Amino acid sequence: MKRKDRALNILAWCYRQLNRILPWYRLPKILGIGNLVALRHDLRRWNLFDTGPLMAGHGTRHCPFHRKDLDERRADGSHNDLQLPSMGSAGCPFGRNAPFETISSPAEPGLETPSPRAISRLLMTRTQFIPATSLNLLAAAWIQFQVHDWFGHEQEHEASAPIPLAEDDIWRDNPMMVRRTKEAAGARSGCPAKIPIFLNTETHWWDASQLYGSSAQRQLDVRGQRDGKLKLDHGRLPSMEKLDGELPGIDLTGFNDNYWIGLSLFHTLFAREHNAICEMLLTHYPSWTDEQLFQKARLINAALIAKIHTVEWTPALLQHPTLDSGMKANWWGLLGKQIRTRMGRLSDSEVWSGIPGSPPDHHTAPYAMTEEFAAVYRLHPLIPDEYRFFSLTDSSLSHYKSFPDIQGNQTRSTIEKVGIDNVWFSFGLAHPGQLTLGNFPRFLQEFRRIKRLPNGDPDVLDVAAIDIFRDRERGVPRYNAFRRMLRLKPIKSFKALNPEWAKHLHDLYEGDLERLDLMVGLYAETPPPGFAISDTAFRIFTLMAPRRLKSDRFFTADFRPDVYTSAGIDWVQDHDLTSVLLRHYPSLAPALRGLGNPFFPWHNVHEPVSR
Repeated sequence: MKRKDRALNILAWCYRQLNRILPWYRLPKILGIGNLVALRHDLRRWNLFDTGPLMAGHGTRHCPFHRKDLDERRADGSHNDLQLPSMGSAGCPFGRNAPFETISSPAEPGLETPSPRAISRLLMTRTQFIPATSLNLLAAAWIQFQVHDWFGHEQEHEASAPIPLAEDDIWRDNPMMVRRTKEAAGARSGCPAKIPIFLNTETHWWDASQLYGSSAQRQLDVRGQRDGKLKLDHGRLPSMEKLDGELPGIDLTGFNDNYWIGLSLFHTLFAREHNAICEMLLTHYPSWTDEQLFQKARLINAALIAKIHTVEWTPALLQHPTLDSGMKANWWGLLGKQIRTRMGRLSDSEVWSGIPGSPPDHHTAPYAMTEEFAAVYRLHPLIPDEYRFFSLTDSSLSHYKSFPDIQGNQTRSTIEKVGIDNVWFSFGLAHPGQLTLGNFPRFLQEFRRIKRLPNGDPDVLDVAAIDIFRDRERGVPRYNAFRRMLRLKPIKSFKALNPEWAKHLHDLYEGDLERLDLMVGLYAETPPPGFAISDTAFRIFTLMAPRRLKSDRFFTADFRPDVYTSAGIDWVQDHDLTSVLLRHYPSLAPALRGLGNPFFPWHNVHEPVSR
């Protein structure tokens, strides 16, 4: 065992004893940061599991090596790790944070009590919007933009799983029928039947695949084939109608499922940013080909997005001084941004000089997104049901919309009518919802997808019920079991978890704490001070967020000028979301002026400036 590992083991043991008395968020800042380092060390040791060997015929896919793999990302995510070239590529299985013995997938998840539909109706239904006033609505759009980069599950074509309904339920069909998640071929033959294994349709890496696609063909579809740029028409992404006639109001981009104007904002912004990076590179390297410019701009753009998420979005969502310092240390190191910028790395340690540029490390399992990570990112209450759009230039103008008016085929027409600068401004003023019980978007409880089912029927979903179904189907441990696997104390009563909802929880779950579904428990839990999410969910965040950086060659050993170019490294390190917004939408400057974080509520330019 290395001396560093021995020291971390001792540190982690000490903090485990201290945390029996005080949680990390109640400690003084310097002790709290040490606690987060120790917590991450324990999670890396005990909560990373590889499902690949459980599959029949498991083995590294044949992936021929090319010279360009040294400094370019492949469309499908392969060859990030040159020793295990298929690791993290599209079509690889999700890993696990839960030990295999805690995983159990019932044959009929929808028939288990309580019914997912009953949970949706009785615990999730929004009767009054509960806002998260410390954030703006861009924070909600951003995380969906990110999730579409990280994972996707393929579903079966036919709806075959039943969810029973109560007698007074007016849903269109009884029982409600749900499409199952498609399991990996050979998954059940190579492992215990209780452990389901699913494949990720996207690359597992933090590589901006939502912009560029997770296949060579989709990447070709979005490229302009000149000067390395993505297709844009007067600053707008083209319509998806050119590839699919059913999707005339949706942008042509790498991943555009469940599309709405919040996603369109960020897809458009970072497509424009990609093209701006191409123009910058062309001034330095005028002889470069379209391919060279595209690949280098993609590297730079993906790293900038990862940085924004690490040092801006996450601290906005988790507004605690210890966490703010901890997330910035993930990028810059505890020695801080100024020392890192002026003097470079002073150590290989990710703790002191940050993860970018440090040696890569997969820790105890090959890199993969996990089913538990997908489960804690069920953040639908962030989305409001109603929207108001304001003009930057005319205080008397505003438009009111419901969510169906601004999603799917209505996305592009709404932006054209309101104006994209005004949409940015309006989202900066608006608040997302709190992640709590009784605050699930009403429209998502009867959500009509754009595309019809293969048999021609409309695809109408109760997303809240399906979220519960998915966690059960995928064998994600229930709430108390989830806490135990993370070495947290299980709850002893529903009242201790949430006094306001205790009776509803007790009645619905018939007093059985061990049956409490994970998503319900996460929404019911009281978060740490300043947090928008629960401490239970945060444990998975604090494990997987830095792992997306630490396992990725292009964020660690190859985050250097030889790969990115000196100008590319400077672009990543010198810019943030505010500078990106102002580069492409300078009219937003008055609304953004003086904000510490662009995910905080913006200034209303029509109101007097407070002094």
